[in-house]
Amino acid sequence: MGALLALSSAVVYGIVDFTGGLLSRRVHHTAVTFFGQLGGLLLACAAALLLPADAVHFTDLLWGALSGVGSGVAMRFLNRGLSRGAMSVVVPVSAVTGVALSVLCGVLVLGDRPGALAWLGIAVTVPALWFVAGGRTGAGKGTADGLLASAGVAVQYLALGQAGPGSGLWPVAAGRVAAVLVLLPDAARHAHRLKLPPGRCVRALLIGAGAALGLVLYLLAVQRQLLAVAVVIASLYPALPVVLGLALLRERISRRQTAGLLGAAVATVLLTLG
Repeated sequence: MGALLALSSAVVYGIVDFTGGLLSRRVHHTAVTFFGQLGGLLLACAAALLLPADAVHFTDLLWGALSGVGSGVAMRFLNRGLSRGAMSVVVPVSAVTGVALSVLCGVLVLGDRPGALAWLGIAVTVPALWFVAGGRTGAGKGTADGLLASAGVAVQYLALGQAGPGSGLWPVAAGRVAAVLVLLPDAARHAHRLKLPPGRCVRALLIGAGAALGLVLYLLAVQRQLLAVAVVIASLYPALPVVLGLALLRERISRRQTAGLLGAAVATVLLTLG
């Protein structure tokens, strides 16, 4: 069951990134990100109410809120990057670097001791990202946003991992509240961008709800004590938007970028296994 939940999380995240990237090319990324977090808040609160929690402490909610800050930052830069860069580049860059940052922060802040595979993954990350960013200009746009988004991804997972297992899904709900608050100033500056047709507004809400669902599925997998399996499977989510971007959007990448993307995939597996 845990492996199936993790796989479901990866599929949901992949679909969310692909559909969010498409919508960000049609409407302003600020609207996609802000309405997305509102949709995520609604789903997270509903899920938290449905799933009983043994004991929710204030510190659990604080960790969840910090995780939400990371989520807000990650989605802001990810959607901005997807609105102007190749999906097959931006998503893997943000994913693999987010995993690498999580490992490094765990070593420096939490006292974790990664194994040899994790250190090898960190070493592979550097040249992989250089190859990805070193392609032709058109496909390399958005790489910087992918790197900025990765910092938010690292904060999201590191902070959420500190919440107690008895807190249920309430840290996820607290995170969505924090994400909305973090994005509120940017939304206010671009208030005219938030006037979307009803159909596109609903799409943005559903995309955000999907992102929250992916996080919920991942947490449920981890709570079933299949951490190693869950992390490895859930970290494979960039494969779906990359494949869809190449197949449906006819995106083209150079051989150097192909090598970089393969290196990023290998680094992600090594980091999660280590």
